[in-house]
Amino acid sequence: MPQDHLTQTFSALADPTRRAILARLITGEATVTELSKPFEMSMPAISKHLKVLERAGLIARSREAQYRPCRLEAKPLKEVSAWVEEYRQIWEHRLDRLDAYLQVLKKKEQRNARSKKKPR
Repeated sequence: MPQDHLTQTFSALADPTRRAILARLITGEATVTELSKPFEMSMPAISKHLKVLERAGLIARSREAQYRPCRLEAKPLKEVSAWVEEYRQIWEHRLDRLDAYLQVLKKKEQRNARSKKKPR
């Protein structure tokens, strides 16, 4: 069953090694060897991570002689950002309504406290 783009992107981002690879690629292209240096894992393991990132469209690889430099592709991250933004707006609206309701309750509580202090 084919996965949608968001599912593939979130799946790729779920792994801390892949997120670290993407963070490194923010600074520019890098070879597989350069990307593997901070990690204590084999080159085949790094290659598997790169394949996941590539399938998700988060990186692209090119050929330069015997090197295959990788570069960051931002489009899937923009799609994730747009998806998250929709929910952020919904929650901000809900929290604004909750804040307004709490302000109404606070005013009622203050009025009740003042009315209890007045001698009758």
